Amino acid sequence: KKHYHPSNSFIYFYGDDDPEKRLSFMDKWLSPFETASIDSLPAIQQTFSEPRLIERSYQINSKEEAKAYTALNWMLYEHGDLLLSMQALVLFHILTGTPASPLRKALIESGLGEDIAGFGFYEEMRQTAFSIGLKGVKPNNVTKVEELIFSTLERLARDGIDPDTIAASLNTIEFALRERNTGSFPRGLAIMLDALNEWLYDLDPIAALAFAEPLEQTKKAVKENPRLFSELIDSLILKNRHRTTVRFLPSSSSNHEREDAEKAMLALARASLDDEALKKIEDTAKTLKELQDKPDSPEALATIPVLSLDDIPTESPILPSKPLESATDKLEGSGIYGYYHELSTSGILYLDLGFDFEKLPSELLPYVSLLGRLLIETGTEKYNFVQLIQRIGMHTGGIRSMAISTTHWTEHKPVPWFFLRAKALPEKVGMLTDILLDILMSARLDDRERIRQIVLEEKAQAEAMLIPASARIVGLRLRSRFNPAYWASEKLMGIERLFFLRKLLHRIEEDWPTVLSEIRELHRELIRRDNLLVNITSDRTILEASAESILRLAQSLPIQSTLAQSFSDKPSFELDSWINEASHACDSSISRTSKHQENISLEAESVHSARPALETIELQTQVNSVGMILPLTGLDPIAGGALVATKYLDTSYLWEQIRVIGGAYGGFSSLDLASSLLMFLSYRDPNLDRTIEVYRKVGAFLESCDLPREEIQKSIIGTIGDVDAYQLPDAKGFNALMNILSGYTQETRQHIRDQILAADIEDFHSLGKLLSEAAEHSMIAVMTSPEQAEKSLLALPAPVVRLSVH
Repeated sequence: KKHYHPSNSFIYFYGDDDPEKRLSFMDKWLSPFETASIDSLPAIQQTFSEPRLIERSYQINSKEEAKAYTALNWMLYEHGDLLLSMQALVLFHILTGTPASPLRKALIESGLGEDIAGFGFYEEMRQTAFSIGLKGVKPNNVTKVEELIFSTLERLARDGIDPDTIAASLNTIEFALRERNTGSFPRGLAIMLDALNEWLYDLDPIAALAFAEPLEQTKKAVKENPRLFSELIDSLILKNRHRTTVRFLPSSSSNHEREDAEKAMLALARASLDDEALKKIEDTAKTLKELQDKPDSPEALATIPVLSLDDIPTESPILPSKPLESATDKLEGSGIYGYYHELSTSGILYLDLGFDFEKLPSELLPYVSLLGRLLIETGTEKYNFVQLIQRIGMHTGGIRSMAISTTHWTEHKPVPWFFLRAKALPEKVGMLTDILLDILMSARLDDRERIRQIVLEEKAQAEAMLIPASARIVGLRLRSRFNPAYWASEKLMGIERLFFLRKLLHRIEEDWPTVLSEIRELHRELIRRDNLLVNITSDRTILEASAESILRLAQSLPIQSTLAQSFSDKPSFELDSWINEASHACDSSISRTSKHQENISLEAESVHSARPALETIELQTQVNSVGMILPLTGLDPIAGGALVATKYLDTSYLWEQIRVIGGAYGGFSSLDLASSLLMFLSYRDPNLDRTIEVYRKVGAFLESCDLPREEIQKSIIGTIGDVDAYQLPDAKGFNALMNILSGYTQETRQHIRDQILAADIEDFHSLGKLLSEAAEHSMIAVMTSPEQAEKSLLALPAPVVRLSVH
C-alpha cells in the first residue's frame, strides 16, 4: 500500500507514438491519485572496518569428489560518477572479460580450480561490486586461490597492464555500446533498464544513456596516463577494506543439518502460537486455496488491456535473401555457396561462416561443441592465444561459434551446421578475414595444456548449469529419443555432452595422441572450401567493400578431404555417419509390458539407444524438473491452431496447475511443428507424481474446454508475438539463412500464420484428441534427487531408466 503508488513509479515510453497521447494517457491514469512522499532510495551500506570471512556448506554424496567454491567480493563506489563507471567497466573487462584477461588467465592456468566463480562486475546496485574466484577447488587449496588473486592484482598494479590488452577492451566495449545489440530482447526495454541504472537512485536517466563523452574521456585519460587502470586496481580493490571472502565447502551432512535447523525453527515458531493464532493460519491457507482454485471473473479479465486482431499484420514478414553469387558482380562465378541479406546494419558487416557436419562419424560428433573454442582460444602459428584474442578485440566486434542441429520441414532429416559468427566495421573487414583465415588454417590444435583447460572449464560450466538449466536439459533429453536432429543436439548441448567432457579429460591425460588425432580429423573434415557456406548481412555499400576480402578467405581454404571425396556422391543414409546411429536410436523402443527398472551407469552409452517409458536424471537437488513428450500424428491440418492452443495452456491450465497450485517456479509447453513433438516441462518443481498426472490430463482438458472468442483471440495475439519475435538485423539475416537451410519457406510460414489467425475452439479440441491418441507413445523424463526417485518409483510408469549424473 505504501510503495505501490504512482509517486514511487518510473514511467517510460519508447517508440514513435504521439507525445500528446502519452501525456493524455498519463493524466487519465495519475489524476485519481494524490502526491505521496515515499522514501524508497536504498540506504547506503556502512563500510566494513575489516574484511570478513563467510563459510557455508553444501551437500555432496559419497561418490562425489569433494570440491569447494571460493570468491573474493568488494563493494566499490556509489552511482553518480559516470566517468568512474566507464573506467570501471573497462577495467573489469581487462581483468576478466576474455580468456586472455590477466586475472582470469592466472586463475585458470593455476590448476587450482576448474572454472571462474563469482558474479564479476555488478553495477545495478546503488553501491557497485566486484566478485572473482574459482569453483571446483580442493578444500585445502581455497587460501591459495585467494592469495593468487591478490598477488596477480598486486603485480598488475605494480608492473602495469599490456597496452594491447587495454586497447582490445576499449574497442570491445565501444563496439558493444555503439551497436547496442540486445539479441531477442527488445531494444526499447534494454534502454529503459540502462536508464534505471541511474534513475533508481535519483540520478539523471538520460545521462546514463550518453556513453560517448565518458568513453572519449577514458580513452584520452589512458593516452595521458598509461597507468590509469593499474592505479584503479590499487584504489578500487587493493586498498579497499570492504571485502568479503565467501567459501562454499562440501559436506556429507549439510542437508540433514539444514533440515534439523528448519525443524527447530518451525518448532519454535509453533510453540509461540496459541490456538487462536493457529486457527487464523489454517483459515488463511484455506482462503488461499479457494482463491487459487477460483478462475478470474470475466469482469476482471476485461480490465486487462489487450491488442485486437485488427492490430496484427496478416502477412508473414519477408526476410530479404538472395544467393551470394548473384548479390554482387565481384562474387559472380566465384563458386561460393551462401546468401546475402540486404538490411540496414548501422555500418556493421555481419559475417557467418558455416560448415556442414552431416557426414561426420559418431565418435567425432561431440567434438563439434568444442570446435569454436579450439579454433578461437588456442592461438595460431603466428600468435599465441593471448595475442590472438587481443587482435580480435582490437579489430573486430567479436567472433563466436555456434553448433545447430535442426529438422528439415519437408524432408524431415537433420540439418546440422557449425558456424563461426563474426562482425566488424567496413574498414576492418580485411583484418577480420585475415584473423578468420588464421584461426581456420593454423589454430594450435596440438596445444595439450590449453585444450585441457578449455575442456575443464566447459565441464565445470556444464555441471554448474545442471539445475539452473534443468528444464532445457530434460527437454533436450526427451526430444533426442524421438528425433535424429535432437539426438545430435543432446550430444552437443545435453547430458551426453557432460559425460563426453568428463571422459575427454581423462583421455587427454591418458591417451593424448588419439585425442589429437580425432581433433585433427574433425578439423580436416569440416574446414574445407567445398563444405563452406558464407552468410552476409549488411547494406549494399558494405557488401561491395567487403566482397574481395571474403572471396580471398573462401578461396584460401583447402578442397575436399579424402573421406569427403569417398562420401561426395552418397546420400546421408548410406554414409557411416552419426545420422545412421541417430536414426536407429530414435526408432528403438523398450517393451513396456513388464514392471522393469534398470539402473544405468555414466559409462553405459547404450542408455541412449533405447526408449524407456521414463528416465530419471539424478543428482543432489531439492526441487525437480519434470517433462513429458508426445509424438503427434496428423498435426499439419491444425498446426497453427495447435500453437494457439498450447499458448492458452501455458497461460491457463499449466500456469494454474503447475505454478499456482503445485508451487513450481514455472511450467510450460513446447510444440515443434517440424518434428511434430509436443512437450510439457516444469522447473523448480516440488512435485513429481502430481506434475505427471497434470500432464496426463491435458488432452482431456483441451477436448472439453469451452472458451469465448475473446479468450482465443488473446492466445492468437500471444502466438503471433512468438512467431514475430523481436529481431535485430543480424538475427534477421541469420534466421533467414536457417529458414532456407531447413526448408521453412515463405509459403509455409504464411500458411501457418493463416492457421494461427483463424484458430478456433475446434483446433483446441482436435489437439486434445491428438494428445489422447499419442499418450501410449509418450515418454517422461525428470531431473530429481536419488531419494525422491526412490520414493516415487512405485508410482512412476515402467520401465524406468535411472541415470546418475554424479
